[in-house]
Amino acid sequence: MSSSAAAKGKAPVNGAAAEIPYELPWVEKYRPNVLDDVVGNVDTIERLKVIAKDGNCPHIIISGMPGIGKTTSIHCLAHQLLGDAYKEGVLELNASDERGIDVVRNKIKAFAQKKVTLPPGRHKIVILDEADSMTPGAQQALRRTMEIFSNTTRFCLACNMSNKIIEPIQSRCAILRYAKLRDTEILKRLLEICEMEKVEYNDDGLTALIFTSEGDMRQAINNLQSTFSGFGFVSGDNVFKVCDQPHPIIIQAIIRACVKSNIEGAMKKLSELWGQGYSAVDIVVTLFRVVKTFDELPEYTKLEYIKEIGFTHMRILEGVGTLIQLGGLIARLCKMNMAPELFQI
Repeated sequence: MSSSAAAKGKAPVNGAAAEIPYELPWVEKYRPNVLDDVVGNVDTIERLKVIAKDGNCPHIIISGMPGIGKTTSIHCLAHQLLGDAYKEGVLELNASDERGIDVVRNKIKAFAQKKVTLPPGRHKIVILDEADSMTPGAQQALRRTMEIFSNTTRFCLACNMSNKIIEPIQSRCAILRYAKLRDTEILKRLLEICEMEKVEYNDDGLTALIFTSEGDMRQAINNLQSTFSGFGFVSGDNVFKVCDQPHPIIIQAIIRACVKSNIEGAMKKLSELWGQGYSAVDIVVTLFRVVKTFDELPEYTKLEYIKEIGFTHMRILEGVGTLIQLGGLIARLCKMNMAPELFQI
């Protein structure tokens, strides 16, 4: 953990003695530096700790959702393997960098051939972030480089979908899959940050942060900082204002109205959300996530609701994001709880 002092720089204003502290984003300020601090995916992190201890690092592919600690884990591993030689012994290329065939042939090859003084038994490390966005041609060029320089250099690839990495590279690497972070893991981390930054919050606020983050730690910490900066207090309503998502309580009211086949009540709430400017995708995604965890619905009804919401979501993603589509969904949800005889002509 970097301390608050290390995270702030000072700059004089107009030559005056007044000093403005530059605050790092909390995502960077509380980014783990050692594997012990990485949250979640305990079994996979344990494997990385063994690699860090033994020093014999294979080529690695880490795949998983954004914001769950893939890149952070690789950096922590590199720090623990190389220590002070980290700067000379690591080459990091991100999706934002040029990563065509030329870069693989020139930059990566040059780095792999470079002589660097490392601790005994350690290797240089090439970190390729967002590796699934590399062109197939660049990946083909990479596979040969990985073989030729494997005695001095190890490759660590982070990606969202490992199936977009060509199979020859997959077969040369140990593949680690990261799952979404559990709510309890995100909550623990948020509480630590709240304590260090003296953030005032209530339970609703933390629940809302976890709900909006969907297992993404980066998103949760960013939303926490945004809410605290904007409102000074982390409550449920404030979090949903910052994240600009439909409030789950309104969505719950829509579902309850549908269960009672109260089409007027459900449409009134839906129009209220539509009037606030939420897009059809926002509404249908939140509807799905609320139904999924809504305890008042029996299992059978929940499954039928999710099926209908899924079909509507598909139509909206095809470009038909209108209030009529959402109205049709509400009508179908209401119809499910009505007697079939009412619809016989």
